[in-house]
Amino acid sequence: MIGKLKSTLVRLTKLFISMGFYVCSVVGSLFSSLLGKRAPGTCVAIHYHEVAPEQRKRFAWQMDFLMRHAKPLAANHREPLRPGQRHAVVTIDDGLVSSIENAIPELLQRKIPVAFFILPGLLGTVPGWAEYGTNTISKEFIATADRLKELPRDLITFGSHTMTHPELPKLSEADAKFQLFESRAELEKLLNQRITLFSFPYGEFNERLIQLCREAGYERVFTILPKPAFTDPQEFVTGRIAVNPTDWKLEFRLKILGAYQWFPAVSAWKQKLFGSPFQQQPNVSEV
Repeated sequence: MIGKLKSTLVRLTKLFISMGFYVCSVVGSLFSSLLGKRAPGTCVAIHYHEVAPEQRKRFAWQMDFLMRHAKPLAANHREPLRPGQRHAVVTIDDGLVSSIENAIPELLQRKIPVAFFILPGLLGTVPGWAEYGTNTISKEFIATADRLKELPRDLITFGSHTMTHPELPKLSEADAKFQLFESRAELEKLLNQRITLFSFPYGEFNERLIQLCREAGYERVFTILPKPAFTDPQEFVTGRIAVNPTDWKLEFRLKILGAYQWFPAVSAWKQKLFGSPFQQQPNVSEV
């Protein structure tokens, strides 16, 4: 009970800060327009894990809101953002059956591109980890290889999420290389297509892991830092905002509108002031 209350208070605090951030952003944009400055294009990348059957209507509402307020982009988009246009990228980690059955149909119906990050070493199994904010993922199944092969390729881009979902910074460099290189090779063999995208399990990474991703042949990697996406068309590391079908409607609205992108800057400031880092990211070469 205390833990749930604390979680709600933290969530509310972030919500109110985000509301203030959004208001300041709107005022700043209005002031810039009065000075004759053209607003640049913006983009947020969001990531889901599971979408349970009872959450499908909520997810559909979220996608309708996204369509009304942003232009959907594919995760491998490489062109400059359209000035003055808000964009959004949808990604789903883990390859759970619930997301295939409940999220994918809603995305295809609206012609929204999606990046699906897969664990080739765990296909057809029950996850051995707990997803943030829920206690149901341990009852889920990861899709089988046959199920993945049935998915349409026109709007779905597949990417790697490692072989077995480890905490990469805690691995030796040899084991980290196996997770990064082998997962890409296995997916390319399984799906008969190039795999150029990767997302970090638990969002945990460090500079050496980013370099290893380059060596493995990935062209873009995704974190869970809620930073603006595609600020550079050729960027290699792209931040994402965590979303869930159970997000409050105002909470989701603000995430799509970019109001949660204050968090990395505040975390960096906190780290400089108090020495409290946003993430523990040990170097794999030292483990």
